[in-house]
Amino acid sequence: MQLTLYTDYSLRVLVYLSLNQDRSATISQIADFYQISRNHLVKVVHNLSLKKYIISTRGKGGGLRLSRNPQLINIGEVVRDTEPNFHVVECFNADTPNTCSVEPICQLKGILAQATNQFLSTLDGYAISDILKDSMEGVNIVELDPQLQKILMQTKEKSPT
Repeated sequence: MQLTLYTDYSLRVLVYLSLNQDRSATISQIADFYQISRNHLVKVVHNLSLKKYIISTRGKGGGLRLSRNPQLINIGEVVRDTEPNFHVVECFNADTPNTCSVEPICQLKGILAQATNQFLSTLDGYAISDILKDSMEGVNIVELDPQLQKILMQTKEKSPT
């Protein structure tokens, strides 16, 4: 199973916003942080806003924020909402002619459908908050990207110990 860049970027936006829950972020900040196209993120953010994963506020003091706690944003749901389809093989797509000669006797479609369901079922067991490590133990902060260092240090300063 391979996810599209669109889904990858959607998950990245949600992770970034979960690291920055105490303040709004801009599309440009997220694009710079991940070193990805701002234009691609505009489309991703628009969809995440339509699907109610994030709140987008325009104007001075505006920006992007999660619409709910990252523990309540299910990864399986996000993947289903951002992937255009799960047509792993040609015979999955009912909208196009199936040119497979062995389709009447082939069991691959059922096997792949089961694998796709198990893949999504596994993702259903996780939330955005589960993506990041619970602690910085064993992580060498010096080796991290400077922007991530800053975010993690701010998060660490605010968390009660």
